[in-house]
Amino acid sequence: MASNLPLQLPAGVSDLLPPEAAALRQLEQRLLNCFRSWGYQEVMTPTFEFATTFQAGSPAGEEGALYKFIDCQGRVLALRPEMTAPIARLVATSLRRRELPLRLGYSARVFRYEEPQAGRRREFHQAGVELIGAGGVAGDVEIIALAVESLAQAGLEDFRLGLGQVAVTKGVLQDLALPPEAVAGIKSALASKDLVALERIYDEYHLEGERRRRLELLATIHGGREALEEARACFGRTAAAASLAELSRVWEALGAAGLEKWLFIDLGILRDFDYYTGIVFEGYVPGLGAPVCGGGRYDGLLAQFGYPCPATGFALGLERLLLARGETAPASLAGGYLVAGRDLAALLKRARELRSKGTAVVLDGESRSRQEAAARAAARGLNLEWIGE
Repeated sequence: MASNLPLQLPAGVSDLLPPEAAALRQLEQRLLNCFRSWGYQEVMTPTFEFATTFQAGSPAGEEGALYKFIDCQGRVLALRPEMTAPIARLVATSLRRRELPLRLGYSARVFRYEEPQAGRRREFHQAGVELIGAGGVAGDVEIIALAVESLAQAGLEDFRLGLGQVAVTKGVLQDLALPPEAVAGIKSALASKDLVALERIYDEYHLEGERRRRLELLATIHGGREALEEARACFGRTAAAASLAELSRVWEALGAAGLEKWLFIDLGILRDFDYYTGIVFEGYVPGLGAPVCGGGRYDGLLAQFGYPCPATGFALGLERLLLARGETAPASLAGGYLVAGRDLAALLKRARELRSKGTAVVLDGESRSRQEAAARAAARGLNLEWIGE
């Protein structure tokens, strides 16, 4: 009889078979253990909340990115598109009397209505941390150092973390005194590294000389200590100077800790211009067209929930990390047992004894002989224990 039920999945979601599910769970636990070792305690928030929670400055809070629905009381709810806004709401309500700073970690599924492509899904897993109540260089250094260690713990070897400072971009654009539509165009071009679009803006608004050079540097500056020196020479007498000095102090601290080989400067990194307020960063691996990690400082978000407080953090995309590793851990019960025989009560008793010692056990009450059970055990990579004659 033919089924009328759909056999295909909607775009942007996927099933995880045993090997993929095992690999994801192993990665998730490794990251949560890493976060705990730095003093970050796990929190969990609901899968859906009032849509306004995610419209309070979240980088994924744009109307088109939210999966929204109406409850029976007519209120607009949404599946969470990320975890920073829910954790900000959690801190502002349930944790606002706790001593700062708060170190919170999480692992959760998130949902965004985006165009599916390689490394970009509409449902995916994120793990990350939020450092609430730590302003300035010390908090930025801790979060970036933890991001580097997290990527290493995830099994990546060839990765780099790009550091930017959105306040520098704010300062440069403020000094240019351009109309809002020009500023929006520049932000979009910088975020997508679209140099052709920037050229059009230069021509349309007659940006020449030092004004043009500063925008070009935002889009193209890339490197280590020398990139910072170049930026200082160009932006040293602008509103961006103080923010650039802060980025320099973060760079020096991370370099002194031996992390410089994983870092580079990229002032074109914006993440979300209106959401972040200071240092931002993204993690990259060769051959993957999307960042595996991203985060930064967002000092204004908690104020929107009535609890003004500095904050910074980052998130890692677990599916992207697995894609970057290019391997999947086998879903194996190696070392486990297949307990077989005809006395079902005896099988259950023996299986309980073995499981109490931490051993995986598969029951087999269907094999008609020891030889048949042995073949089944061998096919699964299990040891055989035959109960009975």
